Amino acid sequence: MIRFKTTRFGELEVTEDKLIYFPEGLPGLRGNRRFVLIDYKDTDIKWLQSVDTPSVAFIVIDPFSIEPTYSVTLPDTMRELIGLEKPQDVAVLVILRKEKDSIIANLQGPLVINTVNRRGVQLVLDSQEPKVYNKKS
Repeated sequence: MIRFKTTRFGELEVTEDKLIYFPEGLPGLRGNRRFVLIDYKDTDIKWLQSVDTPSVAFIVIDPFSIEPTYSVTLPDTMRELIGLEKPQDVAVLVILRKEKDSIIANLQGPLVINTVNRRGVQLVLDSQEPKVYNKKS
């Protein structure tokens, strides 16, 4: 059991099998390697909370729920880094952010997670445009 403090959710306690480990950290946050997913009410949205830094948390969502034609190609080096052997063992999440009246899904920086060993990596893609959702959409 791991117990840690967060700035949004107070003190949390999770079993080690709930941790997601990013061997290289996330771009710009290399010291944050251990995360946990927290459900947000009865929605598809989740929080990706850092275990290493109490103030680091991201709102994430499965990109296929908002953009069915979205696709990600995982390079062999990344596949090896997270120990991915079968395509069905992968989960993909994207970070959401709010800008004024819009919600933006970062389709250029998907988080790819091996659901078997719970190791992940964040890719940086050039080919995807961010998806913008606003009050008019």
